[in-house]
Amino acid sequence: MPKRVALLQSNYIPWKGYFDIIHDVDEFIFHDDVQYTKLDWRNRNRIKTPGGTSWLTIPVGPREDLRICDVELPPSDWALSHWRRIEAAYAQARHFERYRSFFEGIYRGPWQRLSELNQHLIIAIARNFLGIQTQFRDSRELGLRSQGKTRVLDALRAVDADVYVSGPAAAAYLDPTEFQSARIELIWKSYDGYPEYPQFHPPFDHFVTILDLLFHTGPDAADYIWGRRRATP
Repeated sequence: MPKRVALLQSNYIPWKGYFDIIHDVDEFIFHDDVQYTKLDWRNRNRIKTPGGTSWLTIPVGPREDLRICDVELPPSDWALSHWRRIEAAYAQARHFERYRSFFEGIYRGPWQRLSELNQHLIIAIARNFLGIQTQFRDSRELGLRSQGKTRVLDALRAVDADVYVSGPAAAAYLDPTEFQSARIELIWKSYDGYPEYPQFHPPFDHFVTILDLLFHTGPDAADYIWGRRRATP
């Protein structure tokens, strides 16, 4: 069978589409030994509140010359604040109590680095709550020295990938002909067709953290990501 691989930077409690890509592949590589980007999804995500969507942002300091895997986390005040805000927003959700002890434990830390926290959360949610069997790997294991598009291809060659599943935003800089030359099939992931689910505070918003879906739908969460979709990747 062709080996399907995805390569993405770790995000903070990412949205359901991130887990959809993980579910699509045999091996998922956290690409965290690259430049940290501010005002991105690495250290923040959104929750639904009575006043609309609200950002949960981890304060990671002003430095812009760090790799994602080198970004250190400040003392735990931010974590307790995040947990209180999550609890306030979702305590009345149908399945909040099912996950309370796990996430409350996460936010009591301690965590030293952003990448460590992100990867731990993503793997735990994927395996324990969404039933995903995909294998996870960190790009630091691959000893990559190249940059940009070449780095992506080098990572795929290093793990003997036959198929690369990429988010649609990468179409702006990836060249399909380079993948053809490398004999790696390039598939653009589609995020169309996700069904709505019971969600607090209309209008419905798909682009919020996976916590929203988990707390509202519980063990049916995976069905609302890939089980009922009208579109295929």
